[in-house]
Amino acid sequence: MYNYIIATSSTADLTREYLDGHAIPFIPYSYTVGEELRTDDCREESRAAVYKGMRAGDRLKTSMINEYTYYDFFRGLLETGRNVLFLDMSVKMSVSYSNSLAAAEKLRAEFPELRLEILDTRCISGGLGLLVEEVVRRAEEGMSFDDVIAWAEENKLRIAHRFTVDDLNYLKAGGRVSNTAALVGSVLDIKPVLYVPDEGTLEVAQKVRGRKKALNTILSGVLNDLETIDTKGLEMRILHADCLADAEWVKNEVLRAHPDMGEIRITSLGVVIGAHCGPGLLTVFYLCSGRRPK
Repeated sequence: MYNYIIATSSTADLTREYLDGHAIPFIPYSYTVGEELRTDDCREESRAAVYKGMRAGDRLKTSMINEYTYYDFFRGLLETGRNVLFLDMSVKMSVSYSNSLAAAEKLRAEFPELRLEILDTRCISGGLGLLVEEVVRRAEEGMSFDDVIAWAEENKLRIAHRFTVDDLNYLKAGGRVSNTAALVGSVLDIKPVLYVPDEGTLEVAQKVRGRKKALNTILSGVLNDLETIDTKGLEMRILHADCLADAEWVKNEVLRAHPDMGEIRITSLGVVIGAHCGPGLLTVFYLCSGRRPK
């Protein structure tokens, strides 16, 4: 067991089984369904229930994490007497990030003998989750605190993020597309294919017509990336918001092209990203030689 703590947030979209199994503390975001306040507990059953509700008309709102909540979370970790590495969403995608920095600064003054490092991961959702997994694996193999941080900094931009959404109205509600674009896109069955560039934002790579074309475009981008690296044993994460059949299709097509791949794990997308993108979102994450839109 390594002698420091690796912590994250619920927006890493890891499963509760993984977090508990590797003793990874996480700070949960909260969300409301109607007037009911809920906590993102990272459980598959909670995610499935949320997407079922959204398909029935539920609308979700998410909340930022305030400075006090971060302070309380970090303080509990530092009170164990160990150094802490915290990994959360890209600063460009998280309005909570500045609150985590403010809380950390106060605690460094209170615990001068310990280190609390907050990494700007430039990752979101399962990309963040994959980075956490890779860091935890190396820590469990005996890598030091400083070396783990150095590895994360050197490799975080190698994590590819490829997305598609099924309903532009969710992006419209979050201000990411205009009313006109959402209306025209719905009428013409336009599906955006998105990716995360080095800056850690969420950008449109292509706009295609139809769900099948969107899935094929994601697959094409994945296979293009895999042509430039050794895929033997390479792991991949596919997250979905109530579209398991699509996730399985992508997995099977990747394995058809690269049967030497390692584990390709399919799990449900976390609630926070799902609330802003809606049911039908499908995402793929893996280590590559560098992020590119196509």
